[in-house]
Amino acid sequence: MRAPQAALRLVLASANPDKAREMREILRAVVGDGVELLARPANLPAVEEDGVTLEDNARLKAHAVRLATGLSALADDTGLEVDALGGEPGVRAARYAGPEGIAANNVAKLLGALVGLDDRRARFRTVALAALADGTELVATGILEGSVAAAPVGRGGFGYDAVFVPDGGDGRTLAEMDAVDKHEISHRGRALRQLAGMLETYLAGSPPAGRP
Repeated sequence: MRAPQAALRLVLASANPDKAREMREILRAVVGDGVELLARPANLPAVEEDGVTLEDNARLKAHAVRLATGLSALADDTGLEVDALGGEPGVRAARYAGPEGIAANNVAKLLGALVGLDDRRARFRTVALAALADGTELVATGILEGSVAAAPVGRGGFGYDAVFVPDGGDGRTLAEMDAVDKHEISHRGRALRQLAGMLETYLAGSPPAGRP
């Protein structure tokens, strides 16, 4: 059995500063000093996210950074699944309106596609994947059920946050919530808390609850 480690260095694979900030905030709240999070090196080329699933894309990003740096890497990928649109935009959420990945355009296209439709049920799904330097791979999933608002509301968050109203809340969109409230219920928060439990097991020297 591998000896327990005091801390684990993880390179964040995301080049999206908003996403990277959220991942840091969530993981620090859960594991504290147990994990040292490092920024993605600025000179690394972008990874083509051409996977069929969210897990495919998270794996592509995590392993690309792991191979480039020689360090363990953490990546995630998130999709928005809208029932009335047959699950779209799904894995293509970040580039729904085009390869440029402009959030405002994605939101506008989504709202346009839902005009005249009563069913606005949707869910965010996040897959978080840690590709560790010793070959271990840990995979976690977080889901947040909700609905798509008729128009953007709120100035916080990013992506589709201003048009997503979570179930079980007070009617606010994710963009109307402060960081603490959002992380407590969000798809990304759920995935990363699950992954944090796997990392704690790994650091303790026990067999990880993930895939080798």
